Amino acid sequence: MPDQDKPQIYLISPPEIELQSFGPLLGQILEACDIACFRLALSTTDEAEITRAADHLRQICHARDVAIVIDSHYRLVERLGLDGCHLPDGAKLLRDVRRELGADAIVGADCATSRHLGMSAAEAGADYICFGPVADNGLGSGDVAEAELFQWWSEMIEVPVVAAGGLSADLVRALSPVTDFFAIGPEIWGTADPLATLQTLMAAR
Repeated sequence: MPDQDKPQIYLISPPEIELQSFGPLLGQILEACDIACFRLALSTTDEAEITRAADHLRQICHARDVAIVIDSHYRLVERLGLDGCHLPDGAKLLRDVRRELGADAIVGADCATSRHLGMSAAEAGADYICFGPVADNGLGSGDVAEAELFQWWSEMIEVPVVAAGGLSADLVRALSPVTDFFAIGPEIWGTADPLATLQTLMAAR
């Protein structure tokens, strides 16, 4: 059983996967760790490739009672039997997506470092708001979601908040009191032992 006093883990797929190797790895991780949700976040826009991956990984997730959402492609949610979607552009499409998918679907929104976008997405019906990156990886604008943002959100807003992007054990430790979820993906997939790396991050909560 997950420890209800600790933030839960929200696992993000690599942008490219080889199903024969990634499927067993995902199953191993879900067996060993309490994962609240898995996001399929592939870089490809090829619908056949996305469908193959979603069909395969949905079975692995649902067999272990883990929700699976898809990044961006909300129109595929119902057809592929997924639990919802993650929108990378804040509140922009949220009302329309919520109307299309219904109240039971998980609809989350990435709001970068913006309180305003976060509040707009929450008002539009988001199930969670994702802020990040929490550390500068040198790839984006350089804007970072500081601990103060999570502190303010956790005190003022009821919608769950997710911390993502550049997580380290130190950041996990620091943000645990003020976030509901940690979104972890790039931090583990490039390492020699993704499961062990994930367990190290989880232990810092």
